[in-house]
Amino acid sequence: MPLVIAGLLVVAVLLYLMLGMKVVRQGYQYTIERFGKFTAVAQPGLTFIVPLFDQIGRKVNMMEQVLDIPGQEIITKDNAMVAVDGVVFFQVLDAAKAAYEVSDLYLAIMQLATTNLRTVMGSMDLDETLSKRDEINTRLLTVVDHATESWGVKITRVELKDIRPPADIVNAMTRQMKAEREKRASILESEGARQNAINRAQGQKQSQILEAEGRRESAFRDAEARERAAQAEAAATKAVSDAIENGSVQAINYFIAQKYVEAIGKFATSPNAKTILFPVEATQLMGTLGGIGELAREAISGSPTPPPAPAAPRPRGPFENTPQ
Repeated sequence: MPLVIAGLLVVAVLLYLMLGMKVVRQGYQYTIERFGKFTAVAQPGLTFIVPLFDQIGRKVNMMEQVLDIPGQEIITKDNAMVAVDGVVFFQVLDAAKAAYEVSDLYLAIMQLATTNLRTVMGSMDLDETLSKRDEINTRLLTVVDHATESWGVKITRVELKDIRPPADIVNAMTRQMKAEREKRASILESEGARQNAINRAQGQKQSQILEAEGRRESAFRDAEARERAAQAEAAATKAVSDAIENGSVQAINYFIAQKYVEAIGKFATSPNAKTILFPVEATQLMGTLGGIGELAREAISGSPTPPPAPAAPRPRGPFENTPQ
């Protein structure tokens, strides 16, 4: 009999211990209640409680969680109806507050995010809601995180998944975008034409500058050539003048013959001269040319040559006028 009682006591103790052992999974925290009152938080691992007195209250997920915000139809500031849905990322930091400060944590966060989403987007125009998602996310995160702080919850991110405006607004936006792109294309095309015209004008300007530089250089070269020719002619004239001053008849004949030949050449090159009449006698021309020859021989031999004899008078013809 005593052995049976002892065995029963051992079995009872073992059952008591087994009922008091609780295993908390990783990523969770359990609240312990004694007669319905919160007493402690069980961390992950093996935990002992007092059977019949203590019990597990709430099993709180301490990992970061994602809560889907269902689609909402929101009226913007400019009276446009848009459909919006999003997600909320949150993490429980205090298991006791999350379990006992709010009745339904998930429903409370979803409702809080939904109402604030309507408030934030309702204060913005349609164009702002489509182009300022980051600003909307930041404002929602600030408001929702501040409201859930007393629940022991940290809102890590709030993201809008999709914003769907009505079909007619989408069509109007498409036409607006097309018109804007055509406008930018026209502006770019005109800018290209303007730049092309500027480049052409600059090219012509440079070409004219270079051409003017070339003309100036050519005029400078021509002037220099004329100056040198004038210097040479002046030197030649001075040499002839010196010879005349020294009494050289050949020099006089040479100078006169040169001018005479130049005058005849001008008559020959005249475009209106078909027939040339020489109002001089041929003997005079021959005499002048003879003087040139004598001058050349004198220059070669180095000795002066006596002046040529005057030409005999030419007999008059029957049709020539006799002096009065």
